[in-house]
Amino acid sequence: MMALSRWKVLAVLAAAIFGILFTIPNFLSAQTRASLPGFMQKTVNLGLDLQGGVYLLLEVDTAALRTERIINLVEDVRTTLRNERIPFTDLGQVEGRVTVRITDPAQVDRAARALRDTVGAPQQATGQAAVNVTTQPDQRLRLTFNEQAMEAEARDAVSQSIEIIRRRIDELGTREPSITRQGANRIVIQAPGESDPQRLRDVIGRTAKLSFHMVDVTADPVAAAAGRVPPGSQVLMDDQGSPMVVRRRALVSGEMLTDAYPTFDEFGRPAVGFRFDSQGARRFGDATRQNIGKPFAIVLDDKIVSAPVIQTPILGGSGQITGSFSQQEVNDLVLLLDAGALPAPLRVEAQQTVGAELGADAVQAGAISTAVGFVAILVFMVLAYGLLFGGISVIALLINGLLIMASMSAIGATLTLPGIAGLILTLAVAVDANVLIYERMRDEVRAGRPVITAMDAGFSRAMTTILDANITTLLAALIMFALGSGAVKGFAVTLSIGVVTSVFTAVYVTQVLLALWFRSRRPKTLPIV
Repeated sequence: MMALSRWKVLAVLAAAIFGILFTIPNFLSAQTRASLPGFMQKTVNLGLDLQGGVYLLLEVDTAALRTERIINLVEDVRTTLRNERIPFTDLGQVEGRVTVRITDPAQVDRAARALRDTVGAPQQATGQAAVNVTTQPDQRLRLTFNEQAMEAEARDAVSQSIEIIRRRIDELGTREPSITRQGANRIVIQAPGESDPQRLRDVIGRTAKLSFHMVDVTADPVAAAAGRVPPGSQVLMDDQGSPMVVRRRALVSGEMLTDAYPTFDEFGRPAVGFRFDSQGARRFGDATRQNIGKPFAIVLDDKIVSAPVIQTPILGGSGQITGSFSQQEVNDLVLLLDAGALPAPLRVEAQQTVGAELGADAVQAGAISTAVGFVAILVFMVLAYGLLFGGISVIALLINGLLIMASMSAIGATLTLPGIAGLILTLAVAVDANVLIYERMRDEVRAGRPVITAMDAGFSRAMTTILDANITTLLAALIMFALGSGAVKGFAVTLSIGVVTSVFTAVYVTQVLLALWFRSRRPKTLPIV
């Protein structure tokens, strides 16, 4: 174990260089870092409690998701029965169920089969039907949602919302946001360094559901606004606040968008360009070809942003959304469309803005705590094992601290206040391995072993205990990272990195330094006995 192997010396030198190169950028200004090589521009990201920023607690409105599904189900039933040419009446929803009366008694069974084959077809993911179709008296059919399927859809809606929120925040440029699930339908967001909480709320909370509908030119907007809406249509407001009647069934939906980008219209005003996938381009081209001279509405979150008249077929699968947009509004809309629409609305349950002053105080307190802990360890090791062996332990501890900071910088980890606690804890227990090694050396010398044999036994026989203690700590940190959230994850990240670097520095760095000392001095006794 005490052989001065070349690979050990090179490993220690490489670790020291790595620690210095990746730690130094954390203490440089952004302008200075920009002049460094790319691999040296990474720094440790400060968390919300250190940097300041915005904390949001959101709730996914799963009730609105159910309501939307019921509305869509009504339209699906209407479309299916019309395509099958089955006469019906009294189509509507009652207490979360959709009912319809088939006018011809001889067509009831056929209508039920048609609905089971379409809206009641088994889902590929679960193999179960999302909608149950049952026959009722008086030639009525009742359609109800499968509760298990609805619960699964609600869970999926929360998971999808988390991913969409993450993409939206990433597009804003916020570094290392923390987005975690809380309970069944809540999402916790921590956005360090975000200075505009209102814009963050607007970008995150906007559903951004884009769709294209034909305008119902046969309907009277005033009468429709008063409640007399034709079947299959709905009343929406345009950007001027005027009512407009559009077909409920969308020609093309936002899910078929492949790209959205800022552009300008023919008058030089900011606009949003978009492209459809092949299916969307085909459907959009067919719809515009069949409705030349008729207006269609571009609807965003149940509001009409534009209602142009189709002049010629739009066959290229691309187009523009024009309106009274500012450049910032265009950029935000592009961000939302590229990130995707939220499956359900979000409600802000709580909001907190953390000032940077609080973070500065926490950083200062953490730095003082780390310095005090380091000095206490230095004094203890020097008093317990002398200036040489204690000093070597302190040098290994310094390299350990450099490696922790360098590793966190290299992977872009976020340092939180609990993370600082993990750093202090790691430094405090890092010398445990040195204590085990040195005490074993003492025992071997007292048993009459030669110096070189005692030193070798100190490392080889203490290794099992060192690995056992650190592996169990590492497993505990990994469990905390997997099951915890927020502050717990920050603590677990720092502790995990610290365990690995502590074993390396306490064993190999100490071993190389002691081997160099032994080779140069050839001592007859150990100065720690």
